[in-house]
Amino acid sequence: MSEQTHPPVEEKLNFETGRIGWDELARHFARGVVIRVGDGLDLVKVASAVAEDDKAAVGEWLASGAIANADLDDARRWEQSGELLWAVVVAPWVLVQEPVH
Repeated sequence: MSEQTHPPVEEKLNFETGRIGWDELARHFARGVVIRVGDGLDLVKVASAVAEDDKAAVGEWLASGAIANADLDDARRWEQSGELLWAVVVAPWVLVQEPVH
């Protein structure tokens, strides 16, 4: 019997990352499950840390403000810009990052 291998969490999340617009994101924002990831971080690495419950890394990012719950200012900016955000789901969270220009 062959042993089935699973891809590392980071690789799996990389394949599950995509673009999302405000119209799709608004319902998640209303539920309070959108996490904004700062542009200095790698979205997939942050999602992997969340998925693997890396309390030290996530706690450090939260404390520094590098990641945070999306707030009304974020929501307004995303709605007005119409820009697509990078997103990945780590249930129950939806982690999003604004594209770098």
